[in-house]
Amino acid sequence: MTTPLDALRSLHRSLEAGRSGEELRPHWHPSAKIREYPNTIAPQGALRDLDDTLAASERGAGLLASQTYEEVESFELADRAIMRLTWTGVVGAAVGPFAAGQKLVAHIAQFARVEDGQVIELATYDCYEPLAD
Repeated sequence: MTTPLDALRSLHRSLEAGRSGEELRPHWHPSAKIREYPNTIAPQGALRDLDDTLAASERGAGLLASQTYEEVESFELADRAIMRLTWTGVVGAAVGPFAAGQKLVAHIAQFARVEDGQVIELATYDCYEPLAD
């Protein structure tokens, strides 16, 4: 049986492996809702359904050469996973304000609800370290 933390960790491992778009669908419940709270990269935040999330992952994969998720601490309660982690991404090619090779770091708190081994709700609070000028 997949625990909520297992489901969230599996999603992170897939992202680290460079998977995006449809390759991520198995991690998400068909009714998934993902809320990204306002941050440096998304100042208005976002509320996405599954299709929007998969499309956003394709855009992100096009920007990044690599990304890692370092779990700092995590908790589980019933169908919920709560995780504090440090995300590091390396920009693959110069795009907009980002330079090739630029390292991005965010300290993140994620709150997930899991149903049938898939993430059905995710709230993510991404606090980015200052971006290089």
